[in-house]
Amino acid sequence: MSVPAKRSLWRDVSLSSVTAGFITVLVGFASSAVIVFQAAQAVGATQAQIASWMWALGLGMGVTCIGLSLRYRMPVVTAWSTPGAAMLVVGAGAVDYSDAIGAFLLAALLGMLAGFSGLFARLMTRVPMALAAGMLAGVLLRFGLDVFVSMGTQLGMALAMFATWLVGRRWLPRYAVIATLLVGVMVAAGQGLLHMETVRLELATPVFTWPTLSWSAVVGIALPLFVVTMASQNMPGVAVIRASGYATPISPVIGWIGVVNTLLAPFGAYGLNLAAITAAICMGREAHEDPARRYTAAVAAGVFYLVVGLFGATVAAVFAAFPRELVACVAGIALFGTIANSLSMALREEKDREAALVTFLVTASGLSLAGIGAAFWGLVAGGICLLALRAPAPRR
Repeated sequence: MSVPAKRSLWRDVSLSSVTAGFITVLVGFASSAVIVFQAAQAVGATQAQIASWMWALGLGMGVTCIGLSLRYRMPVVTAWSTPGAAMLVVGAGAVDYSDAIGAFLLAALLGMLAGFSGLFARLMTRVPMALAAGMLAGVLLRFGLDVFVSMGTQLGMALAMFATWLVGRRWLPRYAVIATLLVGVMVAAGQGLLHMETVRLELATPVFTWPTLSWSAVVGIALPLFVVTMASQNMPGVAVIRASGYATPISPVIGWIGVVNTLLAPFGAYGLNLAAITAAICMGREAHEDPARRYTAAVAAGVFYLVVGLFGATVAAVFAAFPRELVACVAGIALFGTIANSLSMALREEKDREAALVTFLVTASGLSLAGIGAAFWGLVAGGICLLALRAPAPRR
Protein backbone atom coordinates (compact mmCIF):
# COMPACT_ATOMS: atom_id res chain seq x y z
CA MET A 1 0.00 0.00 0.00
CA SER A 2 1.43 3.36 -0.97
CA VAL A 3 0.39 6.18 1.33
CA PRO A 4 1.05 9.77 0.23
CA ALA A 5 3.49 11.60 2.48
CA LYS A 6 1.73 14.98 2.14
CA ARG A 7 -1.65 14.89 3.80
CA SER A 8 -3.61 17.27 6.01
CA LEU A 9 -4.35 15.99 9.51
CA TRP A 10 -7.38 18.24 9.90
CA ARG A 11 -8.93 17.03 6.63
CA ASP A 12 -8.15 13.39 7.34
CA VAL A 13 -9.34 13.16 10.95
CA SER A 14 -12.81 11.78 11.62
CA LEU A 15 -15.00 10.77 14.54
CA SER A 16 -14.39 7.10 13.77
CA SER A 17 -10.61 7.53 13.89
CA VAL A 18 -10.75 9.46 17.17
CA THR A 19 -13.02 6.77 18.62
CA ALA A 20 -10.61 4.07 17.46
CA GLY A 21 -7.76 5.93 19.14
CA PHE A 22 -9.71 6.15 22.38
CA ILE A 23 -10.57 2.45 22.32
CA THR A 24 -6.93 1.63 21.62
CA VAL A 25 -5.81 3.44 24.76
CA LEU A 26 -8.70 2.13 26.85
CA VAL A 27 -8.08 -1.49 25.88
CA GLY A 28 -4.31 -1.21 26.29
CA PHE A 29 -4.50 0.59 29.61
CA ALA A 30 -7.31 -1.41 31.20
CA SER A 31 -5.73 -4.73 30.22
CA SER A 32 -2.18 -4.15 31.45
CA ALA A 33 -1.76 -1.08 33.68
CA VAL A 34 -2.11 -3.32 36.72
CA ILE A 35 0.89 -5.35 35.55
CA VAL A 36 2.98 -2.19 35.18
CA PHE A 37 1.89 -1.17 38.66
CA GLN A 38 3.04 -4.56 40.01
CA ALA A 39 6.34 -4.25 38.14
CA ALA A 40 7.06 -0.88 39.73
CA GLN A 41 6.38 -2.33 43.16
CA ALA A 42 8.62 -5.33 42.41
CA VAL A 43 11.67 -3.11 41.89
CA GLY A 44 10.94 -1.09 45.03
CA ALA A 45 9.33 2.04 43.56
CA THR A 46 7.61 4.41 45.98
CA GLN A 47 4.11 5.77 45.32
CA ALA A 48 5.61 8.96 43.86
CA GLN A 49 7.93 6.93 41.64
CA ILE A 50 5.04 4.76 40.44
CA ALA A 51 3.21 7.94 39.43
CA SER A 52 6.37 9.02 37.60
CA TRP A 53 6.39 5.69 35.74
CA MET A 54 2.88 6.38 34.50
CA TRP A 55 3.88 9.92 33.52
CA ALA A 56 6.96 8.76 31.60
CA LEU A 57 5.21 5.87 29.86
CA GLY A 58 2.18 7.96 28.90
CA LEU A 59 4.41 10.75 27.60
CA GLY A 60 6.59 8.29 25.69
CA MET A 61 3.66 6.51 24.04
CA GLY A 62 1.97 9.80 23.25
CA VAL A 63 5.03 11.41 21.66
CA THR A 64 5.92 8.35 19.59
CA CYS A 65 2.36 7.68 18.39
CA ILE A 66 1.85 11.30 17.35
CA GLY A 67 5.33 12.01 16.02
CA LEU A 68 5.90 8.83 14.01
CA SER A 69 2.36 8.68 12.63
CA LEU A 70 2.59 12.28 11.41
CA ARG A 71 6.10 11.74 10.06
CA TYR A 72 5.15 8.77 7.89
CA ARG A 73 1.40 9.45 7.54
CA MET A 74 0.81 5.83 8.49
CA PRO A 75 -0.60 4.48 11.76
CA VAL A 76 2.29 3.82 14.15
CA VAL A 77 0.98 2.71 17.54
CA THR A 78 3.34 2.17 20.45
CA ALA A 79 2.79 0.61 23.86
CA TRP A 80 4.57 -0.20 27.05
CA SER A 81 6.06 -3.69 27.16
CA THR A 82 3.50 -5.78 29.03
CA PRO A 83 5.63 -8.96 28.90
CA GLY A 84 8.57 -6.84 30.05
CA ALA A 85 6.59 -5.65 33.06
CA ALA A 86 5.57 -9.21 33.84
CA MET A 87 9.21 -10.25 33.65
CA LEU A 88 10.08 -7.55 36.19
CA VAL A 89 7.40 -8.82 38.58
CA VAL A 90 8.76 -12.35 38.43
CA GLY A 91 12.46 -11.95 37.81
CA ALA A 92 13.66 -8.55 39.04
CA GLY A 93 15.28 -10.15 42.06
CA ALA A 94 16.71 -7.98 44.82
CA VAL A 95 18.31 -5.26 42.69
CA ASP A 96 18.36 -1.67 43.90
CA TYR A 97 15.85 0.70 42.33
CA SER A 98 18.61 2.81 40.75
CA ASP A 99 20.13 -0.37 39.26
CA ALA A 100 16.75 -1.22 37.75
CA ILE A 101 16.60 2.27 36.21
CA GLY A 102 20.08 1.72 34.80
CA ALA A 103 18.92 -1.58 33.31
CA PHE A 104 15.93 0.18 31.69
CA LEU A 105 18.32 2.74 30.19
CA LEU A 106 20.65 0.05 28.85
CA ALA A 107 17.77 -1.93 27.32
CA ALA A 108 16.48 1.27 25.65
CA LEU A 109 19.93 2.05 24.24
CA LEU A 110 20.19 -1.48 22.86
CA GLY A 111 16.79 -1.06 21.23
CA MET A 112 17.83 2.27 19.69
CA LEU A 113 21.05 0.76 18.31
CA ALA A 114 19.23 -2.31 17.00
CA GLY A 115 16.83 -0.03 15.16
CA PHE A 116 19.12 2.59 13.62
CA SER A 117 21.82 0.06 12.73
CA GLY A 118 19.38 -2.15 10.84
CA LEU A 119 20.41 -5.12 12.96
CA PHE A 120 16.94 -5.67 14.44
CA ALA A 121 15.93 -8.64 12.29
CA ARG A 122 19.42 -10.19 12.19
CA LEU A 123 19.90 -9.83 15.93
CA MET A 124 16.62 -11.55 16.72
CA THR A 125 17.59 -14.55 14.64
CA ARG A 126 20.36 -15.20 17.19
CA VAL A 127 17.71 -16.01 19.77
CA PRO A 128 15.48 -18.76 18.35
CA MET A 129 11.86 -17.75 18.51
CA ALA A 130 11.03 -21.00 20.31
CA LEU A 131 13.30 -20.07 23.24
CA ALA A 132 12.06 -16.47 23.40
CA ALA A 133 8.46 -17.71 23.39
CA GLY A 134 9.24 -20.36 26.02
CA MET A 135 10.81 -17.75 28.27
CA LEU A 136 7.82 -15.43 27.83
CA ALA A 137 5.35 -18.22 28.60
CA GLY A 138 7.31 -19.12 31.73
CA VAL A 139 7.33 -15.50 32.88
CA LEU A 140 3.58 -15.14 32.36
CA LEU A 141 2.51 -18.50 33.78
CA ARG A 142 2.20 -17.20 37.32
CA PHE A 143 -0.25 -14.51 36.22
CA GLY A 144 -2.55 -17.07 34.64
CA LEU A 145 -2.40 -19.32 37.70
CA ASP A 146 -3.19 -16.40 40.02
CA VAL A 147 -6.65 -16.08 38.48
CA PHE A 148 -7.60 -19.43 39.96
CA VAL A 149 -5.53 -19.02 43.13
CA SER A 150 -7.62 -15.90 43.82
CA MET A 151 -10.73 -18.05 43.88
CA GLY A 152 -9.50 -19.51 47.14
CA THR A 153 -9.83 -16.17 48.93
CA GLN A 154 -12.37 -14.21 46.86
CA LEU A 155 -14.44 -16.87 45.10
CA GLY A 156 -17.40 -14.65 44.19
CA MET A 157 -15.37 -11.84 42.68
CA ALA A 158 -12.95 -14.11 40.82
CA LEU A 159 -15.75 -16.27 39.40
CA ALA A 160 -17.75 -13.22 38.32
CA MET A 161 -14.70 -11.81 36.52
CA PHE A 162 -13.91 -15.13 34.86
CA ALA A 163 -17.51 -15.58 33.73
CA THR A 164 -17.56 -12.03 32.36
CA TRP A 165 -14.42 -12.73 30.38
CA LEU A 166 -15.92 -15.92 28.92
CA VAL A 167 -19.09 -14.13 27.82
CA GLY A 168 -17.07 -11.22 26.48
CA ARG A 169 -14.75 -13.46 24.48
CA ARG A 170 -17.79 -15.08 22.89
CA TRP A 171 -19.79 -11.98 22.02
CA LEU A 172 -17.60 -8.85 22.33
CA PRO A 173 -13.95 -9.99 22.27
CA ARG A 174 -12.52 -6.47 21.86
CA TYR A 175 -14.11 -5.36 25.13
CA ALA A 176 -13.83 -8.58 27.15
CA VAL A 177 -10.99 -7.36 29.39
CA ILE A 178 -12.60 -3.96 29.98
CA ALA A 179 -15.87 -5.63 30.96
CA THR A 180 -13.97 -8.00 33.26
CA LEU A 181 -12.30 -5.08 35.02
CA LEU A 182 -15.59 -3.20 35.41
CA VAL A 183 -17.35 -6.24 36.88
CA GLY A 184 -14.44 -6.79 39.27
CA VAL A 185 -14.60 -3.19 40.44
CA MET A 186 -18.38 -3.39 40.96
CA VAL A 187 -18.15 -6.63 42.95
CA ALA A 188 -15.27 -5.28 45.03
CA ALA A 189 -17.21 -2.07 45.72
CA GLY A 190 -20.27 -4.06 46.72
CA GLN A 191 -18.19 -6.07 49.18
CA GLY A 192 -16.52 -2.98 50.63
CA LEU A 193 -13.08 -3.99 49.36
CA LEU A 194 -12.27 -0.76 47.52
CA HIS A 195 -10.40 1.94 49.42
CA MET A 196 -10.97 4.97 47.22
CA GLU A 197 -10.80 7.50 50.02
CA THR A 198 -7.12 8.13 49.24
CA VAL A 199 -7.74 8.78 45.53
CA ARG A 200 -7.78 12.37 44.34
CA LEU A 201 -7.36 13.95 40.93
CA GLU A 202 -3.86 15.35 40.59
CA LEU A 203 -1.17 15.81 38.00
CA ALA A 204 1.80 13.49 38.07
CA THR A 205 5.20 14.87 39.07
CA PRO A 206 8.15 13.31 37.25
CA VAL A 207 10.77 11.84 39.59
CA PHE A 208 14.28 11.60 38.16
CA THR A 209 16.46 8.74 39.44
CA TRP A 210 20.16 8.75 38.62
CA PRO A 211 20.80 5.40 36.94
CA THR A 212 23.37 2.97 38.27
CA LEU A 213 24.23 -0.52 37.08
CA SER A 214 25.15 -3.84 38.63
CA TRP A 215 26.04 -7.11 36.97
CA SER A 216 22.86 -8.74 38.25
CA ALA A 217 20.76 -5.87 36.82
CA VAL A 218 22.45 -6.14 33.43
CA VAL A 219 21.99 -9.88 32.96
CA GLY A 220 18.86 -10.27 35.07
CA ILE A 221 16.86 -7.28 33.82
CA ALA A 222 18.42 -5.35 30.92
CA LEU A 223 19.22 -8.23 28.57
CA PRO A 224 16.01 -10.25 29.15
CA LEU A 225 13.97 -7.03 28.91
CA PHE A 226 15.63 -6.19 25.59
CA VAL A 227 15.04 -9.71 24.21
CA VAL A 228 11.43 -9.87 25.41
CA THR A 229 10.63 -6.40 24.06
CA MET A 230 12.18 -7.09 20.67
CA ALA A 231 11.01 -10.67 20.17
CA SER A 232 7.63 -10.58 21.89
CA GLN A 233 6.51 -7.01 21.18
CA ASN A 234 8.33 -5.40 18.27
CA MET A 235 8.29 -8.45 16.01
CA PRO A 236 4.50 -9.00 16.37
CA GLY A 237 4.08 -5.24 15.97
CA VAL A 238 5.92 -5.35 12.66
CA ALA A 239 3.77 -8.31 11.60
CA VAL A 240 0.58 -6.34 12.27
CA ILE A 241 1.88 -3.38 10.27
CA ARG A 242 2.80 -5.59 7.32
CA ALA A 243 -0.46 -7.57 7.48
CA SER A 244 -2.39 -4.29 7.40
CA GLY A 245 -0.66 -3.34 4.15
CA TYR A 246 1.56 -0.50 5.34
CA ALA A 247 5.16 -0.14 4.16
CA THR A 248 6.31 1.63 7.33
CA PRO A 249 10.14 1.92 7.50
CA ILE A 250 10.80 -0.30 10.50
CA SER A 251 14.44 0.46 11.33
CA PRO A 252 14.02 4.22 11.94
CA VAL A 253 10.72 3.62 13.76
CA ILE A 254 12.38 1.19 16.19
CA GLY A 255 15.33 3.55 16.51
CA TRP A 256 13.25 6.62 17.38
CA ILE A 257 11.18 4.65 19.88
CA GLY A 258 14.51 3.73 21.48
CA VAL A 259 15.55 7.40 21.59
CA VAL A 260 12.38 8.43 23.43
CA ASN A 261 12.67 5.43 25.75
CA THR A 262 16.28 6.35 26.57
CA LEU A 263 15.34 9.92 27.47
CA LEU A 264 12.46 8.82 29.71
CA ALA A 265 14.04 5.74 31.33
CA PRO A 266 15.39 7.68 34.36
CA PHE A 267 11.78 8.69 35.10
CA GLY A 268 10.48 5.10 34.98
CA ALA A 269 9.89 4.32 31.27
CA TYR A 270 11.06 0.74 31.56
CA GLY A 271 10.13 -0.32 28.01
CA LEU A 272 8.45 1.21 24.95
CA ASN A 273 7.80 -0.73 21.76
CA LEU A 274 5.50 -1.20 18.80
CA ALA A 275 2.01 -2.27 19.78
CA ALA A 276 0.46 -5.35 18.18
CA ILE A 277 -3.06 -6.14 19.39
CA THR A 278 -4.10 -2.55 20.08
CA ALA A 279 -2.39 -1.35 16.90
CA ALA A 280 -4.80 -3.48 14.89
CA ILE A 281 -7.66 -1.28 16.15
CA CYS A 282 -6.10 1.80 14.55
CA MET A 283 -5.25 -0.07 11.35
CA GLY A 284 -8.63 -1.69 10.76
CA ARG A 285 -11.72 -0.63 8.88
CA GLU A 286 -13.34 0.57 12.11
CA ALA A 287 -10.81 3.44 12.25
CA HIS A 288 -11.60 4.64 8.73
CA GLU A 289 -12.72 3.17 5.43
CA ASP A 290 -9.78 4.85 3.71
CA PRO A 291 -6.50 3.18 4.78
CA ALA A 292 -4.58 6.37 3.96
CA ARG A 293 -6.49 8.26 6.68
CA ARG A 294 -6.13 5.70 9.47
CA TYR A 295 -2.95 7.34 10.73
CA THR A 296 -5.23 9.88 12.43
CA ALA A 297 -6.44 7.11 14.76
CA ALA A 298 -2.86 6.56 15.95
CA VAL A 299 -2.45 10.31 16.43
CA ALA A 300 -5.66 10.38 18.51
CA ALA A 301 -4.36 7.46 20.58
CA GLY A 302 -1.20 9.46 21.23
CA VAL A 303 -3.22 12.41 22.50
CA PHE A 304 -5.16 10.17 24.90
CA TYR A 305 -1.90 8.58 26.10
CA LEU A 306 -0.57 12.05 26.92
CA VAL A 307 -3.66 12.71 29.05
CA VAL A 308 -3.18 9.40 30.87
CA GLY A 309 0.45 10.27 31.53
CA LEU A 310 -0.33 13.72 32.94
CA PHE A 311 -2.60 12.18 35.58
CA GLY A 312 -0.25 9.34 36.46
CA ALA A 313 -0.52 10.03 40.19
CA THR A 314 -4.27 9.47 40.10
CA VAL A 315 -3.82 6.28 38.10
CA ALA A 316 -1.32 4.94 40.63
CA ALA A 317 -3.63 5.77 43.54
CA VAL A 318 -6.61 4.05 41.87
CA PHE A 319 -4.77 0.78 41.42
CA ALA A 320 -3.36 0.95 44.94
CA ALA A 321 -6.97 1.07 46.17
CA PHE A 322 -7.88 -2.18 44.41
CA PRO A 323 -7.89 -5.47 46.36
CA ARG A 324 -5.05 -7.84 45.52
CA GLU A 325 -7.37 -10.48 44.05
CA LEU A 326 -8.95 -8.01 41.63
CA VAL A 327 -5.52 -6.97 40.35
CA ALA A 328 -4.40 -10.60 40.03
CA CYS A 329 -7.54 -11.65 38.15
CA VAL A 330 -7.59 -8.84 35.62
CA ALA A 331 -3.86 -9.16 34.99
CA GLY A 332 -4.03 -12.92 34.50
CA ILE A 333 -7.14 -12.83 32.32
CA ALA A 334 -5.62 -10.09 30.17
CA LEU A 335 -2.61 -12.33 29.57
CA PHE A 336 -4.48 -15.56 28.72
CA GLY A 337 -4.09 -14.93 24.99
CA THR A 338 -0.41 -14.05 25.26
CA ILE A 339 0.30 -17.16 27.33
CA ALA A 340 -1.50 -19.37 24.81
CA ASN A 341 0.27 -17.78 21.84
CA SER A 342 3.66 -18.05 23.54
CA LEU A 343 3.18 -21.74 24.32
CA SER A 344 2.02 -22.36 20.78
CA MET A 345 5.06 -20.61 19.32
CA ALA A 346 7.43 -22.34 21.74
CA LEU A 347 6.22 -25.83 20.89
CA ARG A 348 5.44 -25.35 17.20
CA GLU A 349 8.76 -26.64 15.79
CA GLU A 350 9.45 -30.22 16.80
CA LYS A 351 13.22 -29.83 16.53
CA ASP A 352 13.17 -26.97 19.11
CA ARG A 353 10.37 -28.33 21.29
CA GLU A 354 12.42 -29.89 24.11
CA ALA A 355 14.78 -26.92 24.42
CA ALA A 356 11.78 -24.55 24.50
CA LEU A 357 10.15 -26.72 27.17
CA VAL A 358 13.29 -26.54 29.34
CA THR A 359 13.36 -22.76 28.88
CA PHE A 360 9.71 -22.56 29.92
CA LEU A 361 10.13 -24.79 32.98
CA VAL A 362 13.28 -23.09 34.28
CA THR A 363 11.72 -19.65 33.83
CA ALA A 364 8.42 -20.69 35.42
CA SER A 365 10.28 -22.21 38.40
CA GLY A 366 11.35 -18.76 39.59
CA LEU A 367 14.96 -19.94 39.89
CA SER A 368 17.30 -17.20 41.08
CA LEU A 369 21.08 -17.71 41.19
CA ALA A 370 23.69 -15.08 42.07
CA GLY A 371 20.90 -12.50 42.25
CA ILE A 372 19.97 -13.12 38.61
CA GLY A 373 16.33 -13.90 37.79
CA ALA A 374 14.80 -16.95 36.18
CA ALA A 375 14.22 -15.39 32.75
CA PHE A 376 17.95 -15.27 32.07
CA TRP A 377 18.62 -18.77 33.39
CA GLY A 378 15.74 -20.10 31.33
CA LEU A 379 17.36 -18.78 28.15
CA VAL A 380 20.74 -20.18 29.22
CA ALA A 381 19.30 -23.62 29.97
CA GLY A 382 17.30 -23.67 26.74
CA GLY A 383 20.31 -22.54 24.72
CA ILE A 384 22.46 -25.32 26.19
CA CYS A 385 19.78 -27.89 25.38
CA LEU A 386 19.45 -26.55 21.85
CA LEU A 387 23.21 -26.77 21.23
CA ALA A 388 23.36 -30.27 22.70
CA LEU A 389 20.39 -31.57 20.72
CA ARG A 390 21.53 -30.01 17.44
CA ALA A 391 25.13 -31.17 17.78
CA PRO A 392 26.09 -33.77 15.19
CA ALA A 393 26.04 -37.32 16.45
CA PRO A 394 29.49 -38.80 17.15
CA ARG A 395 30.85 -41.16 14.53
CA ARG A 396 31.08 -44.80 15.42
